[in-house]
Amino acid sequence: MKTLFASFAFFLFTALTIQAQDADAILGVWNNTEKDGRIEIYKEGGEYFGKIIWLKEPTDNGKPKTDENNPDESLQDNPILGLEILEGFTFEDGSWENGTIYDPKNGKTYSCEMTLKDRDVLEVRGYIGVSLFGRTVEWTREK
Repeated sequence: MKTLFASFAFFLFTALTIQAQDADAILGVWNNTEKDGRIEIYKEGGEYFGKIIWLKEPTDNGKPKTDENNPDESLQDNPILGLEILEGFTFEDGSWENGTIYDPKNGKTYSCEMTLKDRDVLEVRGYIGVSLFGRTVEWTREK
C-alpha cells in the first residue's frame, strides 16, 4: 500500500511539474510578425503579460513614438516603447487564454488567446466577441 501511495504521489508531482513548465514556455522575448517590434512576455501573480521592449524605429522626427491612437486622450503621450500590450492571460489546456491584446497602431484592444506552434513560434489570435471572428499572426522567439 505504501508503494502504491508513493508511486501515485510521484506521478502527481511529476504531472504538476510538467504542467507548470509548459505554462511558462511562453516566457521570453518575441518578434512580432513584421519584425519591427519585440515583446517581452512575463509572469506576474499567476497571469501572463507582455510589453514592447524594442522598436525598429522608436522615434518619429527625433521624438519617441507615442500611443497617439489610444482612445483615452490622457494616455496618448505615453511612449510606445515599454507599453504593456498583453494583459491578464491564464494557462488552460495548452494555451494562454482570457487575456487581451492592445494594438497601438489603431488604439484598439481585442480579446486574445495564444498557442505555441512549436518552441519558437507563438500563434497570437486577436478577436472581438467570438474567437471565430478574428485574426491570427505568428510571432517568433528572439534568439
